[in-house]
Amino acid sequence: MDDYGDKPFAAFRIGDRASVTRTLRAEEVAVFADLTGDHHPAHFEGAQARASRYGRPVVHGLLTASLLSAAHARLLGTPGAISVEQSVRFLRPVFVGDTITAVTEVVEILPEQRWLRCRTTCTNQHGERVLDGWAIERKDEPT
Repeated sequence: MDDYGDKPFAAFRIGDRASVTRTLRAEEVAVFADLTGDHHPAHFEGAQARASRYGRPVVHGLLTASLLSAAHARLLGTPGAISVEQSVRFLRPVFVGDTITAVTEVVEILPEQRWLRCRTTCTNQHGERVLDGWAIERKDEPT
């Protein structure tokens, strides 16, 4: 079970961070394709993936980016947390079997909006950044 805290907004500081690490499996790629309807051949074993510049299937970029959701949840806790905005840049491909660490770090606190601006990154098992970006997360107090 994941550990989701209930940290109040006022307790957040610049530099607060959270991460999640996961090894991506072929079964997860298939489930993601079914959920999204993205069954592009580049994501599955076959001639098209083997003929690509990578010579094998690549994991959906948004499957990798979705790991940031878990990192945000660990940072913000519950209740009252919601993503407002997310921007990502895909830097290099991710393959089945890669172990990805998604990190979110608070870089700005906007108290009037109750927003946290976060830098986001995903790295693979070799320490290579595969994704970077930023997010705005809102944290309300429980009512």
